[in-house]
Amino acid sequence: MGRRKGSIGIALVTGVLLVGASACGGGSGDKASGSDAKGSGKASAKSSPTPSKPAGPPMLLETITPQTGTTVGVAMPISVVFTNPVAAKARATVEKHMKVSASQPVAGAWHWFGDKRADWRPKTYWPSGTTVKVDADMKGISNGNGRYGVRTYTHTFKVGDDVRADVSVTGHTMKVTRNGTPVRTLSINAGSAEYPTWNGTMAVIDKQEKVHMTSCSVGISCDKGSANYYDLTLPWDVHLTQSGTYVHYSTGDPNPGSGSARGSHGCVHLSISDAKWFYGQVKQGDPVTITGSSRAKAPADNGYAAFNLGWEQWLAGSASGQGTTATL
Repeated sequence: MGRRKGSIGIALVTGVLLVGASACGGGSGDKASGSDAKGSGKASAKSSPTPSKPAGPPMLLETITPQTGTTVGVAMPISVVFTNPVAAKARATVEKHMKVSASQPVAGAWHWFGDKRADWRPKTYWPSGTTVKVDADMKGISNGNGRYGVRTYTHTFKVGDDVRADVSVTGHTMKVTRNGTPVRTLSINAGSAEYPTWNGTMAVIDKQEKVHMTSCSVGISCDKGSANYYDLTLPWDVHLTQSGTYVHYSTGDPNPGSGSARGSHGCVHLSISDAKWFYGQVKQGDPVTITGSSRAKAPADNGYAAFNLGWEQWLAGSASGQGTTATL
């Protein structure tokens, strides 16, 4: 299914993240907080550029995910979005000034998606119960394009229970575990042959009790006479990709499973009772891993799919390489 919902912003102050184009489409982060965030454009004396640097226009952070004070899942990356491009020559220095600390030290690295977004992920999933702090001390730091940071941003969050969902497209099942213990196996339908679901691991972006979904918003069909046209508001929506993949209930597929032989436009369908139950189990950053689809893995920046890249692939996008978190 596809939804209409505002612009493709990376985040809202309310914590609704990566509000992307849509759901079930065929085809990052919360407002940076700490000493200041983008908005006022006025720096205090303590956050002014150092005298040794040109005054120049400021380098600001647009967003940092996760939002400070939140509890997230074990697959949640730290995602930092800059308001202006960061030149390749400046990225190693910028990375070194975005310090990640954890109560349980882990190996990890930054990875750049284009010139405005940098994500940090651990080599493997976060240990449950870990407290994580991000200190982005950008004061006086150059973006390599004539801008210098004027602020320090700090976000602290916690990693909660290890909740995972493993979806088998061919088996029509979703197996949910919590801290390694099986909880439930649910019947599902995934995408059709024409609109297959993404494979791979996608960390939950957010969830909403209701989402307005339209086929036109994701380029499937704007023709009301088409068999693929839809304009629906559907309940219990768990958001997996910015391009519009959800786990949810669909009125067009009320009894999913191997017997119904129904395919979605790319989403994972659950029955109404299972969708409500699953909605209550998951949080931002919980990994949903889909296998058995004919489609490739979701791109790592299509939401928070960082673990769809192998570790060497991840490091190839880092300017400073692997490091170990400081200890809180």
